[in-house]
Amino acid sequence: MNNTAASPMSTATSSSGRSTGKSISFAAELQSMMFSLGDARRPLHETAVLVEDVVHTQLINLLQQAAEVSQLRGARVISAEDLLFLMRKDKKKLRRLLKYMFFRDYKSKIIKGIDEDDLLEDKLSGSSNANKRQKIAQDFLNSIDQTGELLAMFEDDEIDEVKQERMERAERQTRIMDSAQYAEFCESRQLSFSKKASKFRDWLDCSSMEIKPNVVAMEILAYLAYETVAQLVDLALLVRQDMVTKAGDPFSHAISATFIQYHNSAEGSCMKSYPESPENTPPPTPTAPSAGSQHSGKTASGSLGNGSAGQDSAKTKQRKRKKSTAACGVEAHSDAIQPCHIREAVRRYGHKIGPLSPFTSAYRRNGMAFLAC
Repeated sequence: MNNTAASPMSTATSSSGRSTGKSISFAAELQSMMFSLGDARRPLHETAVLVEDVVHTQLINLLQQAAEVSQLRGARVISAEDLLFLMRKDKKKLRRLLKYMFFRDYKSKIIKGIDEDDLLEDKLSGSSNANKRQKIAQDFLNSIDQTGELLAMFEDDEIDEVKQERMERAERQTRIMDSAQYAEFCESRQLSFSKKASKFRDWLDCSSMEIKPNVVAMEILAYLAYETVAQLVDLALLVRQDMVTKAGDPFSHAISATFIQYHNSAEGSCMKSYPESPENTPPPTPTAPSAGSQHSGKTASGSLGNGSAGQDSAKTKQRKRKKSTAACGVEAHSDAIQPCHIREAVRRYGHKIGPLSPFTSAYRRNGMAFLAC
């Protein structure tokens, strides 16, 4: 699914969700998730808040569309079938979700203490009790699949390139870690929205919905929320890589106008707030020495000839430059993902390119493209 909800109820639903969810925040958890997905060890709080807002907005719109599908089916709750129907067009992400549902069944069977031999027998026999989530997905996709492409995903063992790239990035990230940093990294990788189910449900304000999601649908929503965070980090890392000027690259000047405008405004505000920095201080106007100060002039010229005063002034300017740069924020020297990277990643993801882009429907233009489905 590449579109967001554009029905008249979307604004009211989103605003009510944000009003009740202001007191509930996943910013701290998102910082740990972003660290485990490739961000710096201490991600910026502003970036985490922005990511939280993007994820919350997308999930609210997704919930609304799922409620509409559920209403068309005549169901009383939002179930896994409604979310699978919305994801049916994106085969790669649907395949990823089906694998997640299979591993959820596998994990629940391990918790219940079933032996591994029984697990394999259940998988081969397709037991409905053992493979609850997989059974739901298989029955529903079988009912809407007319070409056999959707059912073929259950037997597809194709390597997920996105997951593979994330694992390789995590491996490179852990090469330079000590034992304490690696322990923190492992704890961050275990974080998810599903581990805080009640907080996640309150964050989405499910209690105020007429058609509420059931337990399996909430598991899928928690998975899609984490996948949205992961994709935002993936795209932001690519944006940050593109913003690094490369020597001899003829396309290095082709930086997006959004990024340039953001940085120009940030630099301008930084210069205004620190007018005493060396970059903003104009050079002094030279004056002719008076006749009575020839001796002091000789002394000054002698000291300049030795170079001590010149070096002192250069060191002072360098210290001031460092202080002004540090006061301008962490953006200039930090390796953490900046809010501008997230905004540019969302802009690029939703940008429609091609000869038919002016003729895309208003349904597509009114909303932001979904990142998770």
